[in-house]
Amino acid sequence: MHSTMSMLRALVGTLRSARHAPRLAAALVPDDAVLLDAPDERLAPALVAAALGDPEPAAKLLATTRDAGEWEDRDRYVTRLATFAYNRGDWLTRWVSAAPRDPDALLVTAQLAVRRAWESPARAERLRELAPLVQEIAGEAPHDPVPWRLALDHARGAHAGPGVFESLWEQAVRRSPHHYGCHVAALKYLSAQWYGSHRAAFDFAEQAADDAAPGSLVGALPVRAAYDVLRAPTGPDRFVPIARVDRAVARALALSAEFPAGDPWPAEVRNLLAYVLVERARWEEAWEEFGRIGPYATSFPWGAARGAAPQDPPPSSRLRSSTGDPLLRFLAARDRVRGELARRTPLGPVRRTGVGHR
Repeated sequence: MHSTMSMLRALVGTLRSARHAPRLAAALVPDDAVLLDAPDERLAPALVAAALGDPEPAAKLLATTRDAGEWEDRDRYVTRLATFAYNRGDWLTRWVSAAPRDPDALLVTAQLAVRRAWESPARAERLRELAPLVQEIAGEAPHDPVPWRLALDHARGAHAGPGVFESLWEQAVRRSPHHYGCHVAALKYLSAQWYGSHRAAFDFAEQAADDAAPGSLVGALPVRAAYDVLRAPTGPDRFVPIARVDRAVARALALSAEFPAGDPWPAEVRNLLAYVLVERARWEEAWEEFGRIGPYATSFPWGAARGAAPQDPPPSSRLRSSTGDPLLRFLAARDRVRGELARRTPLGPVRRTGVGHR
C-alpha cells in the first residue's frame, strides 16, 4: 500500500510538472537573455573604451561620481573597473602614466592591488605591504567613503585588531553614514568566518537596517547576515534562531518591492534574497524574486568571481552544482524553484501569473 501511494504521488507530481512548468518558464526572461554582472548604462561605455586601451571615459566617469558625491555608484564602478583591469590592465597603466596623482586612477590601482594580494598564499603579509598605499589614498579623501571601504577590506585581510578596525569604521561613516559598501565590509569583519560571531553580525546588521535611510540597500543588510548563518555547517542556533533569519527575509522582501522589476540597481540584494529564499524552501516567494531580478544575475551569491577575495565558504548542498559558473548556478536555482512550484500546483485550471510584470 505504501509503495502504491508513493508511486501515485510521483505520478501526480510528474503530471503537475508537465502541465505547469511551461507556463512558469514563460513568466521569466529566457535563460539566454540573463546577463551576469551586467554594467549599467554609465559604466558600459567606459568598459568598452578600456577594452580598446582608452582610459578617458573611465577617468571622466569616476571624476563625475567624486564631484557629485555619488558614493554608491562610485564604489561599484571602482570595483568593476579594477576587476576589468585584472586581466586587461594596459588602459589603467596608460592612465596612471598620464596622470600619476589622479585620485581615481590611484583608487582603482589600489583596489586591484588589494584584490591580487587576497589571492596570494601569503595574503596577510602581502596586504600589510600595501598598507602605506591604502592609508595614503584614504587619508587624502576628505569626503569620499570608498577609499575607507577599501581600507576596511584591507584591514580584515591583514588581521587588524578591533581597535584599528573601529577607527577606520568611524572615519568611513563620518564621510557617509549609510554607505552600503562600508556596511558590508564591517559586517564581514564581524562575521563568524572572521573576527566575530553570527550573533554579533546579526546585531550589527539589524541596527544598521533600523537606522538606514529610506530606500537604502543597507535596509537589506540582515539578509546578508542570514546568508552567512544558513551557509554555516551548524546552521541557525540559539543565538540566531530561524525566526531571526525569516525576519531578515521579510525586511529584504519589503525593500525589494520598493524597486521596479528588472531594475539593475538592487540586483545583488535581490539575487542574495532569492538565494536565501531557496535555502528556506520558500518557493513562491523565491519565484517572485526571480521575476523581480529579471535578466540581472550577479556573481555574488551564486559563486565568487575569479580572483575574488576568498572570504566565503562554498555554496551549500541545496544550491551546489557540478560547475563553479555563477550564471549556471543562478539558472539552476531558477529551474529548481520552477520545478518545485510546478510539482506542488494542483492539477486544475491554469492560473495567470504576474511574475516579473509590476
